[in-house]
Amino acid sequence: MQTDYSIYCEKLKKIADIQYSMALLSWDQEVYMPAKGAEFRAGQLSTLAGIAHEMSVDQELGSLLDRLLVDTSLSEKEKRNVKESHKNYHIQKKYSTDFVVALNKTISASYQAWHKARTENNFALFAPVLEKLIELKKQECEILGYEKHPYDAMLEQYEPGARVADLDVLFDQVKAKLVPFVKKIAMAKQNDSDFLFKHFEKNTQWDFGIFLLQQMQYDFEAGRQDISAHPFTTSFSPSDVRVTTRINEYDLREMIWGCIHEGGHALYEQGLDAADYGLPSAEAISLGIHESQSRLWENNVGRSLSYWKANYGKLQQAFPEQLKEVSLDRFYKAINLVEPSLIRTSADELTYHFHIMIRYEIEKELISGSLSVYDLPSYWNHKYKDYMNLDVPSDEQGVLQDIHWSHGSFGYFPTYSLGSFYAAQFFAKAKEQIKDLDLQLQMGELKSLLLWLRENIHQYGKFYQASELCEKICGTKIDFEYFFNYVENKYKQIYEYADNE
Repeated sequence: MQTDYSIYCEKLKKIADIQYSMALLSWDQEVYMPAKGAEFRAGQLSTLAGIAHEMSVDQELGSLLDRLLVDTSLSEKEKRNVKESHKNYHIQKKYSTDFVVALNKTISASYQAWHKARTENNFALFAPVLEKLIELKKQECEILGYEKHPYDAMLEQYEPGARVADLDVLFDQVKAKLVPFVKKIAMAKQNDSDFLFKHFEKNTQWDFGIFLLQQMQYDFEAGRQDISAHPFTTSFSPSDVRVTTRINEYDLREMIWGCIHEGGHALYEQGLDAADYGLPSAEAISLGIHESQSRLWENNVGRSLSYWKANYGKLQQAFPEQLKEVSLDRFYKAINLVEPSLIRTSADELTYHFHIMIRYEIEKELISGSLSVYDLPSYWNHKYKDYMNLDVPSDEQGVLQDIHWSHGSFGYFPTYSLGSFYAAQFFAKAKEQIKDLDLQLQMGELKSLLLWLRENIHQYGKFYQASELCEKICGTKIDFEYFFNYVENKYKQIYEYADNE
C-alpha cells in the first residue's frame, strides 16, 4: 500500500526526470549542438520548462505536501525533504507558466547571442537579448518578493539566506584586508611564469587532465569530460555527472585548473545519495557550498606544494621540452603568481575576489535599474581600471568573458567568493582530522580527503542549511579570517617579503 510519502517521492522523481532532460539538452547545446539547431532547441527547452513548472505547482502535490507537513510518523530526513519541497512549491506557485516559458526561451536565445557576440568580439550583438533577459529577471524579483534590495531575491535562488547587507560587509572585509595584502605582494620580487605560456599540445594536455580527474577519484563510469567555450559541470543524476574543460595551447593553466575545479564540483554531485534521486536530500545545499568543493580542490589542494610533489614529475614527462629546465620550486611559485589579470577563470586565488566584487557590484546595479545594459562595456572597463589598474582591450576579454548572464544567473557570482571562504574553513578542519593529509597529498593519495568530504558534506544533501553545516563541521559560521590566515601564511613563504608596515 502506498503512503503519502511514497506518492510524494514518485511525483518529485517525475519532475526531476523532466528537469534533468532539460539539463541534458542544455549540455548538448553547449557541447555538440550544431548552430542551426538553436531555434528549435529553445522551443524544446521552453516546452519542457512549462511541463516541469505545471507539475511543480499541481494542486494535488500541494495538498499532499500540506498533509505531510504535519505527519508525525516521518523520520527527520523525511521531514526535512517535505519542508524543503513545501517551501519550493509555494515559491513555484508565484510563477505563471507563461512567465516560465518566456524566461526559458529568452535564456536559450541569450546563450546563442552571447556565444556569437563572444566569437565576434562584439557586445552589441548580445545587448538587445540581454536587456530583455534582465527585464524578465527584474519581474522575477517582484514575483518572488524581497524586503530591502531586489537583488536579495536573486541571491536567495543560489545561496538561501544570503542578503546584500551581509555580502556588502563580507566584501568590505575583502577590501580592508585582501586589497592591501595584494599591494604588499606587488612590491615584492615577482616570480617568473613565462614557461607556462609556451606551446603545449592540445591532446597531451587533454590526457594529463584526464589523469588528474582520475587521481581525484572522479568516476568516469558515472561521467565524462568534453570541451566547451566555458568550463562547467552538469548532473543528470549521481550516476551521470559530466564536466567540460577549455584548452589553450599557449596557457597551460586553463586546462589544469579547469579540470580540477570542475572535478571538485562533479565529486560533490557523484557523492549525493542516488537512492534519493529527485528529493532535496539528493541535491546540493547551496552554490556557496558547491563552490567550496571546487575551490578546495582547485586551490587548497591543486595549488599546494604537496600536490605538485606528487604530480610535477608526471607533468614534466608529458612536456619534457617545455619543462625540463623548470624546477618544482619555480613551477610552484609560478602557478601561485599574484598579478591582476583580465580573465576571472585564470585569475590567481587572491585577485580572483576582485573579479567577483566587480560582477557583484554590476549585478546589483543592473537589477536595481541604475545601470543600463548598453553602458555595460564602459562601466565594466572602468571597474577593472579602478580595482586592478587594468585596461580592457576587447569585449571578449571583458564584459563577454563569462557565460553566466546569458543563462540569467544573476546572484550566482557572489557564491564563488563564499565558496573560497568556506573551502578554507573546511580544509583547515580536514587537516586537523586527517593527521597525515599533507603526506598523502605528496604521495598522490587523495581518497582520504574525498571520503572526509563525502562523510561531512556530500552525504547530507539539503538536510542542513549552509550555515548549519558549516557550524556542524567547524564549530562556527563562515569566517573570512580562515581564508585570510590561509593565504597570508602561504604567500609569505612564496614571496618572502619583509613584513613591515
